[in-house]
Amino acid sequence: MGVSDAEDLTKAYKLLEEGNPSEARKILASVLEYNFDNPEISFAHWCCSYWIDFIRKLPSLEPYEQGDGLIARWKSFKPDYEAHKAFRQKTVCAVQKGIFSLALKAYENAGEDGSDSQVAELYRKKGLCYKKLGNYEAALDLLTKAYNISPQSAVILAEMADCLALCGEDRNAKVLFREAFFIDAQRVEIDFLDSELICCLIRQVREKGYTGAALQEWIPVYGVLFGVFNIKRELRPQEAGRLRQDIFATENEIKDPSNDSKVLVPKLINMYFWLIDHYARTSEGNSKIKECLLQIRVHDESIYRMYTK
Repeated sequence: MGVSDAEDLTKAYKLLEEGNPSEARKILASVLEYNFDNPEISFAHWCCSYWIDFIRKLPSLEPYEQGDGLIARWKSFKPDYEAHKAFRQKTVCAVQKGIFSLALKAYENAGEDGSDSQVAELYRKKGLCYKKLGNYEAALDLLTKAYNISPQSAVILAEMADCLALCGEDRNAKVLFREAFFIDAQRVEIDFLDSELICCLIRQVREKGYTGAALQEWIPVYGVLFGVFNIKRELRPQEAGRLRQDIFATENEIKDPSNDSKVLVPKLINMYFWLIDHYARTSEGNSKIKECLLQIRVHDESIYRMYTK
């Protein structure tokens, strides 16, 4: 690839960062003609083709729909680009900047009308865009606003934790990640998490063969076992009571063969982990902890051994 071709590739990347894959592809097509065996140019051209038609249709949508559409499309794009034989992180970073800049602009044009939950969700999505653009301070500011409205939102807490981890605040990130997966592991959008703290854990759990809903539920279990979710908080009395009720209900759900035990068992084990931590801080002590450990052993011997070794 000559000097002029390299300059054209730089121009194409600039256009991708601006959310203009159509013009970027025109440049890449001319460069590719003389560099047909260059994997970086080929991959960049493929990325442009992936997005062009979708972006052309955006003006026909309302601003909020534009933002949601771009984010949903990105979620589909991720496994596709990761599977591409010519995958280049540099190219993906340029596309990411363009797509999330377009999404952020769309959400900013959407206004802040609606219910509290809708406003919180808008703040979260803006925060996600800023995080993907590398502006973690702005992202945290918006996510904090979202949290103040919806403090029990697992997806908001997970995004806050991710930003904190990206800023090097691992201790606070661990607290919030553990909380998010405790509140509702299924609601955490793991495809949009970026910090190595959580992504490494997710990779390790995936390598064990878990996918889908089961993967989501096993993440906090292995987070405890691998020492990632090692910053703990004390449960309030009403939380402990509700947790015992949830455990009882989940135990009964598992007994019903029509329910998916592959999802319910890790969910239950994580609840037992929280209850054990609670008992370790109370006068109820060892006898209650032994009861919890026995139940964990009944449901998964290998997890019991890892936890008690």
